Amino acid sequence: MKTMILLVLLISSAFVHRLSAQTSKPLRFLLEGALELGGDEVATVQFTNGQSQRVNAGQGISIGAGGEFAVPGLESLRLRSSVGIKYVTSAADNVHIRLTRIPIRVSGNYVFNETWRTGVGMAFHQNIRFNSGGLGGNFSLGNASGPFFEFAYKSIGLSYTIMSYQDEMANVYAANAIGLIISGSFPRRR
Repeated sequence: MKTMILLVLLISSAFVHRLSAQTSKPLRFLLEGALELGGDEVATVQFTNGQSQRVNAGQGISIGAGGEFAVPGLESLRLRSSVGIKYVTSAADNVHIRLTRIPIRVSGNYVFNETWRTGVGMAFHQNIRFNSGGLGGNFSLGNASGPFFEFAYKSIGLSYTIMSYQDEMANVYAANAIGLIISGSFPRRR
């Protein structure tokens, strides 16, 4: 997993270094953030007041960084890649219960008039871990991958990811997620 993240970062930095010397500057730095909902329940947190909270496989807030490459001669066609962290926690006051994963996203995008963007790509979730904060057993889920689709206006869009997680006992959890994504590439195109 660390090798894959390092490889994405090295390739992105090599492209940035090589292409930044060109006058058209087709490669730009990319920042992404998302709020996603959905998926099957992977754990339930029981509170002392009798209430409970579900931890769903597709749910979480994510942030990521990477690069956006505009294909020379076809500037409306953009290739994007990013690596980040996706995180969901519980409402518990006295313990830090969380589900974390490292998302790697690679996509092809078409931009209409520099305002509307549609994209299709693959998401790879690495290091999928549930931490009970000491209240129970911690567990890991296997690395997963699946397609995602985006439709955005300027920097705000909707995304849908199709994915499944699997635990050590071959139980499968749908990690499908619908999300609100905010992304931007820098420096801005003129």
